[in-house]
Amino acid sequence: MAFDIGIDRGTASILVYLKGKGVVLKEPSVVAFDRDTNRIKAIGEEARQMIGRTPGNITAVRPLRQGVISDYSVTEKMLKYFIQKSVGKQRFRKPTISICVPSQVTEVERKAVEDAAFQAGARDVKIIEEPIAAAIGAGIDISKPCGNMIVDIGGGTADIAVISLGGSVVSTSIKIAGDDFDEAIVRYMRKKHNLLIGERTAEDIKIKIGTCFPLPEAEMMDVRGRNLVTGLPKTVAVSSEETEEALREPTLQIVEAVHSVLEKTPPELAADVADRGIVLTGGGALLRGLEELLEEKTGINTMTAEEPMTCVAIGTGKFVEFLSGRHDEEQ
Repeated sequence: MAFDIGIDRGTASILVYLKGKGVVLKEPSVVAFDRDTNRIKAIGEEARQMIGRTPGNITAVRPLRQGVISDYSVTEKMLKYFIQKSVGKQRFRKPTISICVPSQVTEVERKAVEDAAFQAGARDVKIIEEPIAAAIGAGIDISKPCGNMIVDIGGGTADIAVISLGGSVVSTSIKIAGDDFDEAIVRYMRKKHNLLIGERTAEDIKIKIGTCFPLPEAEMMDVRGRNLVTGLPKTVAVSSEETEEALREPTLQIVEAVHSVLEKTPPELAADVADRGIVLTGGGALLRGLEELLEEKTGINTMTAEEPMTCVAIGTGKFVEFLSGRHDEEQ
């Protein structure tokens, strides 16, 4: 009994797709381990709860930084844990694993991902570029000679690509994404309100009232943190207009990257993109106002995929089927 597994090993969360079952697991890519014994204490959601709340000997880390493996052995253990958790113990044959990587990844980084997957128990490993996985997951038929533009904003990287005939024609990957949105909010709160907040609070602000385009009606939220002047806990009311100001820099960098990809796109494909629009995927695509901002700056109709969070995982899983379909055609 063989399994085909698709893994979206994101900087912020890991999603596992099983053939025939869909996305079976979605957990934060966080590992908590005890520095004294070097043993892993918790993985996933349990470890995320520990971020910023651990005693000295326990550290909660993200083994993936900006889409790249920063801690190899921890990544390998994490992959092994998630694979076992999603397929259970009834494994008779090692699975074929397809794993996605950012589009501008180096050979060394690609090899590290492959090795980690083999060590975690894979029979065969297929590496797929994130924008292609996102396009398949968003339901775009990438095998046609027609240009489709994908903007996949994850936790650590934003991948932008124009895809045609099953491959990316022009692509770029920038290390500006969801985590940078959080950091921009942390910086803004410190500068504007003298308030120190953690990354989880920043993420809360981003999800609840965050926007990068003026909203018809401003929204408010109470934020708790530590006053940098007195050193005591303090609550501040923050408006959605302030988040727009805080998020202006990182979101405009994404717009610039989209612009540079469009500039390098061959004219025929650029015409297709203008006709078909830009598709947003990834967790970062859930930031309000992103569609409107891209539309305003590029003049191209922009829409978000139906399930932006799971697009890459679904596409990574379906990629194996796409490859076998291509293989059958060639024979």
